[in-house]
Formats: sequence, C-alpha cells, structure tokens
Amino acid sequence: MKKIVSAKLHGINVTDADLNYHGSITLDPDHCGEAGILPLEFVEIWNKASGARISTYVIYGERGSRCCVLNGAAARTCQVGDEIIVCSSTYVEENQIAEIKPRILTFNSDNSVRDRMFYDYGIKKDGTKTFAVREGSPIKAL
Repeated sequence: MKKIVSAKLHGINVTDADLNYHGSITLDPDHCGEAGILPLEFVEIWNKASGARISTYVIYGERGSRCCVLNGAAARTCQVGDEIIVCSSTYVEENQIAEIKPRILTFNSDNSVRDRMFYDYGIKKDGTKTFAVREGSPIKAL
C-alpha cells in the first residue's frame, strides 16, 4: 500500500484560532465538498509562514463562511492570516494510483477559490509513468 494525496486546500488563509476548543480544524463544507474532504477525516496541515506541520481532523463550520479555524493545540501553530495547506491522503495499491485524481483548490486572500486543479498520474503502455497538474475538475475522483 502507498499513501497518496487525495485532496488539497492550498494557500487557504487562517480566519481564526481557538485554543480553548477541544481540537481539530474547522473548514467551510463548500470547500471540503468540492475538494473531497469529509468531516472527521484526518488531514495534515502545513503552515507556509512558519513551516509548522501538524495532523488533526476536520469538522465542518458554517456553509459559505470560507472559514479556516485552527482549534485546540493546533491553534498554537498558526496566526490569523497565515496561509496554510490542508492535505488529505488515502492508502491504495500501487496499481490503483492512476485511478485517483486528487482535487486541489487554491485560494484568494478572502478564501474564495482562485483555481481548481487536479493531479493526473498515468502509466503509458510501455510502462512510462506520467504526471501533470491539470486545470478544472477531474471526471473521476475518490
């Protein structure tokens, strides 16, 4: 089994941090739904400003709010306004990797979606592996 990227929110801005909450990251369900991130799914978070890397789980906030709130211990790793990367992953057999088309959203400073992309990995008939970042949404995704 290989651990593979399944979805990514790239450059989303932290809108709040709540140290006294019991934990997790609160995200807009519209963003999560479009990328394919489920509530309670574990994600890795990488802070582009500080380099901090943490793991936590997703809870959904208010639909349409564009929220990105670090809660509990995670609140110590980010400041409001920091750009972060939220990445989910899945385990698959190596021969299934080409079937996965991870969805990536990038964001403007107000957390509106700037770009919609997906990773396209393939294997040619001669065994050559290919990789491209493509615009839009994939037809097939996990």
